[in-house]
Amino acid sequence: MSAPHTDVEEVELANTAFYEALERGDFDELTSLWLTPADLGVDEEYHDPADTGVVSCVHPGWPVLTGRGEVLRSYALIMAGTDYIQFFLTDVHVSVTGDTALVTCTENILSGGPAPEGGEELGPLVGQLVVATNVFRRTPDGWKLWAHHGSPVLAENDEDEDDETPA
Repeated sequence: MSAPHTDVEEVELANTAFYEALERGDFDELTSLWLTPADLGVDEEYHDPADTGVVSCVHPGWPVLTGRGEVLRSYALIMAGTDYIQFFLTDVHVSVTGDTALVTCTENILSGGPAPEGGEELGPLVGQLVVATNVFRRTPDGWKLWAHHGSPVLAENDEDEDDETPA
């Protein structure tokens, strides 16, 4: 693949790197992809980076997490409790305005936990459908995540379809 030539391509690469770091369970890489207070010009000598609310995250079913420390802790917990996770992204749309970029996508997630009763294989694989919004900011080191919001897509109920009457 050739080097990116547009902001949209660079944001697409940053978005892909985020999901690939999650798939690999690479916490150090994931950490490097999130904005730091210094990226936004916050003087870390006077503000605790863990408490400075420069980033936010909403995982499906979780409350809003604000601040780099809270957000990164949440990913550490997810990685520690998930033996396998794979993201198939669809409906990816990137919009860039100045130094801010918005990515919307559908996360088709396949995951598995620890093996039942200490077996060597993964526990049952579970599929989940989530719509996500990722907000990036341009920094001297490239595009970094400012916010992530994931919301589950509720499955349609078969009974709802039976209740519909033709027009």
